[in-house]
Amino acid sequence: MITPYGHLTYCSNIHPGEKWDDHFKELRENLPYIKKQLSPDQPFGLGLRVANEASIELSQPEKIAEFKNWLDQENIYVFVINGFPYGGFHNTVVKGDVHTPDWTTGDRLNYTKRLFRILIQLLPDGMEGGVSTPPLSYRLWWKNEAKKIKGTEEATQNILDLLEELISLEKDTGRVLHLDIEPEPDGILDNTVDFVNWYRDVLLPAGTIYLQKKHQFPAEKSKEIILKHIQLCYDICHAAVAYEEPENILNSLQEIGIKVGRIQISSALKVDFSTNKEIKRKAIETFNEPVYLHQVVTKNSDQSKTHYPDLPEALADWNENQEEWRVHFHVPLFIASYGVLDSTQNEIIKTLAIHREKPFSAFLEVETYTWGVLPEDMQKPIGQSIVREMDWVKKILENPSWHELPSQTSL
Repeated sequence: MITPYGHLTYCSNIHPGEKWDDHFKELRENLPYIKKQLSPDQPFGLGLRVANEASIELSQPEKIAEFKNWLDQENIYVFVINGFPYGGFHNTVVKGDVHTPDWTTGDRLNYTKRLFRILIQLLPDGMEGGVSTPPLSYRLWWKNEAKKIKGTEEATQNILDLLEELISLEKDTGRVLHLDIEPEPDGILDNTVDFVNWYRDVLLPAGTIYLQKKHQFPAEKSKEIILKHIQLCYDICHAAVAYEEPENILNSLQEIGIKVGRIQISSALKVDFSTNKEIKRKAIETFNEPVYLHQVVTKNSDQSKTHYPDLPEALADWNENQEEWRVHFHVPLFIASYGVLDSTQNEIIKTLAIHREKPFSAFLEVETYTWGVLPEDMQKPIGQSIVREMDWVKKILENPSWHELPSQTSL
C-alpha cells in the first residue's frame, strides 16, 4: 500500500506454490482479503515470489495476460519480485539449498533475467522495480579462500551480464530496474560490511572495465550505471543477526553511493543468557525445525562472536560463556517476546525510525515466511497474520512510540 514513507507490501513467499497455477491460486484466495483490510479504496502493492518453474510458466503470454487482468480487477500492483529462492520453498527441506543455484551458474543468471522480463510487464507506469537475489553463493560450499575468491569473480561476471540486460531494458522501455542483493549469514556476502567491500573492491572495478569495453563509457558514467542497477536488499533480520547497527550500515552505503533497493522488514530470535540459562536453552530448542536454515551468531563474555551454520550445531555447542544468541528465524514482527525468549523487534523500530525521518528506500517489504514452522501455539491464519504485521509496521511508521503499548509487546 502507498504510505508517506514508501510503498509497503509483503512478500508472497509466505504462500506455497512452485508452479504458477498453484501460486496464483494462493494469491487469489488470500490477497483480496488482505487488501480489503489494509487498503480497501487505494491500490495495494504486492511483493511477488516466483519460483523458477513458475517463472517459465508465467512467461507465456496468455499466463501473464491473465495475471495482469486479475491484478487490474483487484486494484493490485507488483513492483518487486523475490528472486532469492529458486526452487522448492514449502513442504520440503530447504536449508542450504536456498542458495542453489548460485551466481556462479547460468541457471541463476537466466532465472533472474526471466524475472526482470516478467517484472517489466507488471510494473505500473512511472515506477522503478527490483528483484532480490542471494548473496552470490553459500560460503560453506567453498573449501578454501582461493576457491571462494574464484567463485566470487565468476558470480560477479554473471551479475555484470545481468547488468547488460538491465541497461537494455531501460533503453527499450525507459524503466529503471535494479538487482537487490541480499546479504545473509553464511553467504559469501555474509553482512553489509562484506557487501560494501565486495561492491567497492570487486564489482565497481570489474564493472567499470566491462562497461568501458562494451560501451566505451567513461569510468564515472560506468560507476553511475552500476550504482543505479545494483543495489542492496536491506533485510533487518539478517542485519540484526550480524549485530549490525542501522546507522553504521547506512553510513557505509552512503560513502560509496550505494542505494537501498528495498527494506525487508523482518525479525529474528534473540536470547539473553544473563539469567535463566537452562530454561532459555530448552525454550530455544522448540524452534529447532528441519525445513529452513537458522544460522546463529553468539556474543560471548569476551565480546567475541561465534558463528554456527544452523541451530542444531549451536545447541550442541552451547556453553556458559555465551551471553547472547541471535538466531536467523523470521518471527512475527509484532511480538517482542516469547516467554523467556526475545526478538530483535527493536532493530526494526530503530531502522524504521531512521527511515521515517529520512527515507532511504522507496520500497518496504514485510518478509515473515516461517509461519508454517513456528511452534504450534504461535500459528494463526495466514491472512490475519499478514494483516496484523503490515498494520503494525504502518503504525510504527506513523508513531514510533506506538509499540510501547503493553498489548503489543508479547504473544
